[in-house]
Amino acid sequence: MFNSRNLVILSVLLMVCMMSVGVASASDTLSVQGSSTVLPIAQRAAEVYMDQNPGVNITVRGGGSGNGIAALVDGAVDVADASRFIKPGELKQAEDNGIYPVPHRVAMDGIAAVVHPSNSVDELTLDEIKAIYTGEITNWKELGGNDERIVVVSRDSSSGTFEVFGEIALEGERVTPSALMQASNGAVASVVADNENAIGYVGLGYLSDNLKAVKVNGVKPTNATVASGKFPIARPLFMFTDGWPEGLTAKFINFVLSSKGQEIAENQGYVPLH
Repeated sequence: MFNSRNLVILSVLLMVCMMSVGVASASDTLSVQGSSTVLPIAQRAAEVYMDQNPGVNITVRGGGSGNGIAALVDGAVDVADASRFIKPGELKQAEDNGIYPVPHRVAMDGIAAVVHPSNSVDELTLDEIKAIYTGEITNWKELGGNDERIVVVSRDSSSGTFEVFGEIALEGERVTPSALMQASNGAVASVVADNENAIGYVGLGYLSDNLKAVKVNGVKPTNATVASGKFPIARPLFMFTDGWPEGLTAKFINFVLSSKGQEIAENQGYVPLH
């Protein structure tokens, strides 16, 4: 007969089962956030990994390197994608929160200066790019192009691409206040593709027939020139974890670093590590 004692036993068993499911679910879930440059690698790697491992759930979001690192520092994500290295202030905040960021280099990338395909300018020097972005040069005719005002398009300050571009191309100087600040590589690419007088900069993975990547100091931005060190605006791409990764986090990082993961990085337009 089904009495109150049986009901209690059944309730306990159900609670144990629910707790077991909850633990398994947590161990099979991974959250990734950060750089829009690393985003195509992370998204495709997550898709392939989940196809190979049914039951695993990996969520991937962009938002910029700064936002990704901030989320890791706050303990809100498992992996922070970044197109720059972590800053001393971010590291200090992480340590204060009991978080110990560990970098994992996942690919190399070049930052291409891009214009509209109809623009006659095919090549710029680093000095000319700096002059454009600091507002010293404002008309394409100063560079051998049409007599048209240059529309400067830049990433916002939370972007790792913004940080690296500022260090290498602008030598730390401020971007002109007239620049159109965009939240992602995709947004920059879209604005430049729609404006014949615009100039922007994007990671190699965002190059397309809708953009023209100009030579910089005589070197075209390609996987080969980035890998050889000839292209002057290049940087490593990272995934940061809290401490040395374990469990699903370790498995996913190892997958990204594997031959299959590096093939994904190359297929997305980036320079693989091997």
